[in-house]
Amino acid sequence: MSVPQYTVAEVLRNRWWVGPVAFVVSLVATPILRTIAYRLRIVDRPDDLLKPHGRPVAYLGGVAICAGLWAGLVGYVAMMPDLAAHWAQLKAALPAVQPSLLTNPLWNIFAIVLASAVILVVGLLDDVADIRPRQKVVGQVVAAGVLLAGGVGDRMATVVFLNFGAPVPDWILVPVSVVMCTVTIIAACNATNLLDGLDGLCGGVTGIIALGFLVLAVWLAVWGEYPGTDGLRVGLCLAMAGAIFGFLPYNIPPASIFMGDAGSMLLGFFVATMMVLFCQEGSARWFVAALAVFALPILDTALAVVRRLVAGRSIFAGDRSHLYDQLVDRGMTVKQVVALFYVLAIVAAALGVGLAIWVRGRYAAVIYAVLLAGIWTVFWKRRMIKPDSDEAARQGPEEPGRDG
Repeated sequence: MSVPQYTVAEVLRNRWWVGPVAFVVSLVATPILRTIAYRLRIVDRPDDLLKPHGRPVAYLGGVAICAGLWAGLVGYVAMMPDLAAHWAQLKAALPAVQPSLLTNPLWNIFAIVLASAVILVVGLLDDVADIRPRQKVVGQVVAAGVLLAGGVGDRMATVVFLNFGAPVPDWILVPVSVVMCTVTIIAACNATNLLDGLDGLCGGVTGIIALGFLVLAVWLAVWGEYPGTDGLRVGLCLAMAGAIFGFLPYNIPPASIFMGDAGSMLLGFFVATMMVLFCQEGSARWFVAALAVFALPILDTALAVVRRLVAGRSIFAGDRSHLYDQLVDRGMTVKQVVALFYVLAIVAAALGVGLAIWVRGRYAAVIYAVLLAGIWTVFWKRRMIKPDSDEAARQGPEEPGRDG
């Protein structure tokens, strides 16, 4: 397509206010839920290894983020073009479970909301009862099933089979899509969950990632390449960014409330959903761009896993293997580490967006490979991959969701 089909103003005209609505709801809900958390003693208590904060801090910040997200999506639906026609199509397709159900935007949004509710409940159970990691994974698989039943991710594998030259039958395409979507959700939920180790870290980094996704979504909408999902991608990014930034003022160092696993896994679910939506039409270019925008949590999780494997420990063992832990242990303050991660997240988002838009895929792949090799070289030179004996002695139990 040689010329843009819309302007940025046209893309955002009926959607821009989704972000402010989500922001206000999250901003107002957070202190209310903080009070409820303290009264019900739903708090995160410090320890000597993974939770170094000096006093118990309220949980339930994730509920406030979810409230903002849902409020933004409700507003998005209320102003959706052709809303009446979509409702009529949904009513006609639902009783007979017609194939058109999976492409109905209202059905897609309902699935996203329901799946996010599953993630929220699983996270709250972990915050309150400290459930096992495998139980959280079961909840993430259920959320993936809900998303797939809602028509989000059921054609994800088209990014793999696009260049095969011949159509791939559904009996191959659908199962592969199910696996890809499920793995994406599990991986993203756990990456953001593990990033939630310092005050303001996970929320700020994921907020920047949401803005990077928003730029990609708006770009695609301007060129009108994928009209079926352009609006949903833009609306979801606006709602999530608004919800995160409404919560963040209460979570920056020193935090007065934590998002808990309910919040960190919800943010990972958002990231996974956006990744799925970016490849729904079969373009690997935008899926790779989304991965690049999300690179910082991926790298942090990969470093922790590799470090534990090198030390001969369980990858689920709680320790201080994460990049942010190592930086703190090497003398940086929490605020300095959080600020550095914000800068790195901005750089990753800018690279992901810029390379996807202006650089051909084959050249972008070379740039990504060189950058990845350079990053791991720095990790190796700075002796961040092999833990020292003192750290090995401080190994904790299976790593929970952590809040700084």
